[in-house]
Amino acid sequence: MLIAQLTDTHLKPGGRPAYGRVDTAGLLVAAIDHVNALTPAVDAVILSGDLTDTGTAAEYAVLRPLLNRLRMPWYAVPGNHDRADALKAAFGDVVPFAPAVDFAACVVEDFPLRLIGLDSSVDGVPWGMIGTAQLAWLDATLAARPDAPTLVFVHHPPFETGIGHMDVQNLSDGEALIAVLRRHPQLRHLACGHVHRAIDTMIDGVPVSIAPNAAHAVTLD
Repeated sequence: MLIAQLTDTHLKPGGRPAYGRVDTAGLLVAAIDHVNALTPAVDAVILSGDLTDTGTAAEYAVLRPLLNRLRMPWYAVPGNHDRADALKAAFGDVVPFAPAVDFAACVVEDFPLRLIGLDSSVDGVPWGMIGTAQLAWLDATLAARPDAPTLVFVHHPPFETGIGHMDVQNLSDGEALIAVLRRHPQLRHLACGHVHRAIDTMIDGVPVSIAPNAAHAVTLD
């Protein structure tokens, strides 16, 4: 199975440039065209948060037709620039969000590799948190299919990167997340976004990566 990850697309209303100069809409189209042209074909795309710049309905309205260009199924979770409720409203017909919960987590059972997306967004702040209720949900969801190889994706990374201005806004309960993942040996990988830099590491036996951004990178300190 081949998975593509897109992250931190930061779409603005009307496709306006992010930060006044980054053509996030145009660069997302270029990234999508690249994914569509890959050989062998990609089976699914995961979008790991900050899909919009401020989480408004107008931004999701710009984003949705661009994502509809993807020729394969796609699944999304929110980042700190998103609003979880608005994202669920915009994509609920495409992404299998977990029912009867307050967080925008999803489970995809359609492939040889099980996909679980987590919601690390916290309204009004840049840092992330999974929270006790969602960690318990994750633990139970993983326990339900112990023999299914699984990839988990989330916006905020659970470790310090060395980029100080990003580390102050990473996942506040990262140790608790890793502790849950360690209990389930079918977990193959944890894929993150947020930092706009390509970073790979291993935490207590759990392989973790941060995907780079297709539009703009975070400055190194």
